[in-house]
Amino acid sequence: MPDSTASLFHAARYSDPQQVLEAIFGYREFRPGQRRIIDAVLAGRDCIGVMPTGAGKSLTFQIPARMLPGAVLVVSPLISLMKDQVDALVRLGFRATTVNSTLALDERRERLAAFQRGEIELLYLAPEALEGSLRSVIAGCPVSLVVVDEAHCISHWGHDFRPAYRKLAGLKQELGEIPVLALTATATRRVVGDILGQLGMRKPDGFKGSFFRPNLRITAVRKGAGRETSGPATPARNVRRDLLALLRTRRGESAILYCMSRRSVDSTAAFLSEHGIRAAAYHAGLPDDVRARHQDAFARDDVDVIVATVAFGMGIDKSNVRLVVHRDMPKSIEAWVQEIGRAGRDGLASDCVVYYSWADVIGYDTFLSSIEDAELREETRKKTIELFRLLDRGGCRHKAACAYFDEVLAPCGSACDTCTGEGIEALVGTPAALPGRLPRAVSPDGALSDEVRERFERLRAVRKRLADAEGVPAYIVFSDAALRGMAEREPRTAEELLDVPGVGPVKLKRYGDAFLDALKRSE
Repeated sequence: MPDSTASLFHAARYSDPQQVLEAIFGYREFRPGQRRIIDAVLAGRDCIGVMPTGAGKSLTFQIPARMLPGAVLVVSPLISLMKDQVDALVRLGFRATTVNSTLALDERRERLAAFQRGEIELLYLAPEALEGSLRSVIAGCPVSLVVVDEAHCISHWGHDFRPAYRKLAGLKQELGEIPVLALTATATRRVVGDILGQLGMRKPDGFKGSFFRPNLRITAVRKGAGRETSGPATPARNVRRDLLALLRTRRGESAILYCMSRRSVDSTAAFLSEHGIRAAAYHAGLPDDVRARHQDAFARDDVDVIVATVAFGMGIDKSNVRLVVHRDMPKSIEAWVQEIGRAGRDGLASDCVVYYSWADVIGYDTFLSSIEDAELREETRKKTIELFRLLDRGGCRHKAACAYFDEVLAPCGSACDTCTGEGIEALVGTPAALPGRLPRAVSPDGALSDEVRERFERLRAVRKRLADAEGVPAYIVFSDAALRGMAEREPRTAEELLDVPGVGPVKLKRYGDAFLDALKRSE
């Protein structure tokens, strides 16, 4: 469907969020907390949503954007993330755009003029953009809602503090006391309090989702000779050998591999590439064009593995990451939860493996000298030690992580190594799987026939072809979960395809024929 035909949907203003959910996004039911947040902002109330990655935070402001009289202003931390979200929204018929430092002056002016004329439903900006003259321009525009995404960045006590976020103070008042929606995947009570104060939120409504992601199977491995978490003494593991085994059994699937240092990123990416793994490096020391090229290759499934420092994290909106590995221990529990949250955002089962050691704790000490505030410096080191102790004492991984965020959880029973009794050996010792194997379902009855697997691969090839033709990541066309639904249900008509979760009328019109043709060819 050409972009111009999306105008058919522009005029539609909805009065019921359920209508937007079904007609635009192709889903029948809201996820926990989504409707509550949507109702709050539509009623003009400030609201904060603390919801884990994959819980559907974006819908809490994208649905109001189709219902409110003015635009939704979205403050988001990374240009690449904004671009992906805008690309996805345009393909759903939204009038969405972004204004950032990469634009030519004429293009920037044109987009802002459209925003001033009320022609834009969602405008994405980086917080730094609101430090200059653009702030006064925005103040004179028709804005109905301000969204602060990754809101923990506003807090000194959050795990990813961004000074520019502090400049958002006062924005609510400047825009006429319109509601503010703050969203984050990880925030302690202290950080939440800081967010509310900094943004000037008044009597906010709020929703805190469960941090338990049952589709994420967590495995922790202590590096070095000696004891691993709990159990008898063991010899030192060969981490590189483990990585090769993990990635070879998941060939064709997307994985993120985190390392502490840039040197480790470069050497690990080179090692994997030399052994036949489609891997690329990502860190702040690479030239901008190289970093962008590698991220695009990963987003578009041209490489399977991105090896990265934590500079790569919030910049990815990829829903079909099946494996997240920490080659080195993260710097805090918050960072760990945020980073493993990049896996399985489509709800399908995915693995999260974290290697850790006391040497990693010492390694992070070298970064502490850059923190001038003594109290913050001590707090930062304390958080690193807390994560080491959490991983080393054993017990249910999910229960321990949830407890850090004041959530009481019974042992997961089936989604971590200590509950299942299956450690890293179970992951690396399995025989090589089929290339591009269909991700297993979360439910225990997720056994798949060869016919379903074959249909999924056929649909994935179609998705890749369409995405490449449009110059967007494959998951923007359809998620793995949607493709799995097609593969299992075998829809033969447009009406049957529309019943697959994640397939709405807009995407049906744009892509439906190509996928129906592929399904017919599989008969």
